Amino acid sequence: MMSQRARTARAVVIAFAAGSLVLTACSKNEGGKSNTDSKKDQKEAAVQSKAVTYGDETASAGPAKELAGAKSGGTITVYQEAGISHLDPGQIYVSDAGQVANLLFRRLTQFSEDDKGNVSVVGDLATDSGKSSDGGKTWTYTLRDGVKDQNGNAITSADVRHTIERLYAKFIFDGPTYLQSWLSGPDYRKALPDGGFGSKHLPDSVLDTPDDKTVVLHFDSPRPDLPQTLAMAGYAIVPKKTDTKEKYDKAPVATGPYKIAENKAGKSVKLVKNTNWDAKTDPVRHQYVDGFDFQFGVTESTQTKRLIADQGSNKTAIQFTGGVEATQIQDVVSNPEVNKRTVKGYQPYVMQLSFNLDRVKDKKVREAVTYAVNSKSLIAGEGGVYGGDVAPNYFAPTLPGYEEKYDPYGRLKTPQGNIAKAKEILKDVPDSEKTLVFAYGSTEAGQKRKVAIEDALSKVGLKVVAKEIDSASYYEQIGKLSNPYDIYITGWGQDWPSPGTVITPIYDGSQVTDGGSNYAHVKDPKVDALIKKALTQEPTEAAATWKEAQHYLLENVIPAAPLWYTKSFQLFGSQVGGARYSSVSSLIDMTRLYVKP
Repeated sequence: MMSQRARTARAVVIAFAAGSLVLTACSKNEGGKSNTDSKKDQKEAAVQSKAVTYGDETASAGPAKELAGAKSGGTITVYQEAGISHLDPGQIYVSDAGQVANLLFRRLTQFSEDDKGNVSVVGDLATDSGKSSDGGKTWTYTLRDGVKDQNGNAITSADVRHTIERLYAKFIFDGPTYLQSWLSGPDYRKALPDGGFGSKHLPDSVLDTPDDKTVVLHFDSPRPDLPQTLAMAGYAIVPKKTDTKEKYDKAPVATGPYKIAENKAGKSVKLVKNTNWDAKTDPVRHQYVDGFDFQFGVTESTQTKRLIADQGSNKTAIQFTGGVEATQIQDVVSNPEVNKRTVKGYQPYVMQLSFNLDRVKDKKVREAVTYAVNSKSLIAGEGGVYGGDVAPNYFAPTLPGYEEKYDPYGRLKTPQGNIAKAKEILKDVPDSEKTLVFAYGSTEAGQKRKVAIEDALSKVGLKVVAKEIDSASYYEQIGKLSNPYDIYITGWGQDWPSPGTVITPIYDGSQVTDGGSNYAHVKDPKVDALIKKALTQEPTEAAATWKEAQHYLLENVIPAAPLWYTKSFQLFGSQVGGARYSSVSSLIDMTRLYVKP
């Protein structure tokens, strides 16, 4: 899904941020009750693996169902420690930017969630989730009437074409690549080097826009997941008339219910109502509040203190992608009045310590580190049982194909790390290979992780050289092929319920590019062959192939040490209405919030 940031990691998503589909029992309630029983939590998380339904025109009709008791007016303050990574939709593949995108941007399709946590894909800019033909190789979308951008310009098929084609440009490097590679292959940039900004465009045999209202996508193989793919924030519409290329990241044009009124990079972002957004055309979003005031640089401990106190403007404030600070969790759960102002749920992210295989070439070092890392200590820094559970492998409990007992490194029996085993593996490794440069984010959580990693690895005779990275650009920095780091913590969750949205984006050799999500730089012929095989199989048949791929990666390649599965535990003020855990973003649902009188 995307990388996770609250991370911690990129979602992603997204949830990925995207978005990831996390259907947990906890998500049904505005406050909800969080389980401290990990086994029970994981069983509830597994609900997400059920199929997502595709909505027709009736299901996709606007406006969104009104919330009982919802009021208009007021401003919600949004607390976040790190700044937003990107605002250009094509660059969005991280949970924080994905959350903002739900307010600012519309795409062809969108995820819709009912009060029971059931998720479907409906038409957003399109009238439905899409019509397939030719055995799933061709998909046709019809655009709604009455959809305009913030400047009052009607959204047409030309804008959709432009949105897709600009993804081929070199300045777009940090977003999802599913659609581009499906349309034009793994070397898709060669098909349209200038991203459609010149006279050349994708041929009608690939992307056809026969009139202002129709978009036809042609693939060389069936793409049954396309409606879910197009619902990702990374495929939101960029109007052709106002695209400023690289500068678009600073001042994008809105198509959703809110637009950017002020953007002070790394400090604050103010959103106000987009008066050209028409609720009748939108089946998912609401526009209850007058605006959102994003404040960056506010640590999770400060956020938590303010929201527990619930005074003044904090009554109308929320946590964005961060959560309750670990040392204050008991202050929250022990106070019924505060605890009812929380959203809790199992996220799809697997946090792992990724190895840069271009630098950490000795498999024994990677194996020793995987035995040595202390998941127990890391999880304590996230809030203990409220923050996560030990991860024995690369698949989260929310993912179809999750193997609860697949634990090749004994993580479940020795969550604090197997020091003796790690030392044994390292005994013949030369001292010159025992120094590791560790990159960590400039947040409170990043500092805690740094201490835990240094402590665990030093116990087995490894020297850790820690390097701090600005959290807002964390994934951008470790996403550079020539990055100067050996190890870094990353998080990934599925983009939709399929192991293919985990294995493919982070282990496919074609993703070893600047800005790619293959952070370990895995280029393995067997892995690539298994991915190619699974992508041509039906889901039930592909399950065995994805399982084989995970086992081979974890046991033979070791691109990363699995650390923990994440949980969301966030606070909001007493005058914030409509708050619930989102099964799509795995965070607080931004699309339905209002201010209580």
